[in-house]
Amino acid sequence: MARLIVGRAISLDGGSGAVGLSGVTTAFLLQTGASMAAIALLVAFAAWANIARPTPDLDEASIADLLAFEFPGAAIDGVWIAADRRGAIVRSTDSALLIYLAGDGYVTRSAPWSEVVKAAPKDGLLTLRLPDVGAPRARFAVGDQAIWPPVLEAAA
Repeated sequence: MARLIVGRAISLDGGSGAVGLSGVTTAFLLQTGASMAAIALLVAFAAWANIARPTPDLDEASIADLLAFEFPGAAIDGVWIAADRRGAIVRSTDSALLIYLAGDGYVTRSAPWSEVVKAAPKDGLLTLRLPDVGAPRARFAVGDQAIWPPVLEAAA
C-alpha cells in the first residue's frame, strides 16, 4: 500500500483532487517576481544610459584641439572641413589626418595622402575604408558642387 506524504511541496490527491501550493512554492514565486522586476529596472537603466548625446559640429578651434591632442607636433599643410561639418581631412606632409564622426563622438585616424586623394565621391559622400575594426569607414559629405580632391585651406 502506498502512502501519500504531504509536506511543504505540491501535493496531488490521486489525480482527481485539486493542486495545492505550499510555502516553498509561494516563496519561489515571490523571488522570481522580484528578480523579474530587478531585471526590468536594469534594462530600463541601460536604455536610459545609452541615450546619445548631441555632438557639436566641427569648427577650426575644435579641429586644432583634436589635432593637438591626437597628433602632437604634426605639421599641418592644409585643412578641408566636410560640407556637413561632421568631419575634416587635414594634410600633414605625406599623410592625411582624418577626423570623423563615429557613434556619438569624433575619432581621428591617419592614412596616406595618396590613398585619400584617389577616393572618388559617390552620391555626395566620400567614403574611405580603413584597416580599423573599431571605425572601419570614414564618411565625409562633399556636397553637390564640391571638387575632389579639395583645394585645402592653408593652416593659420
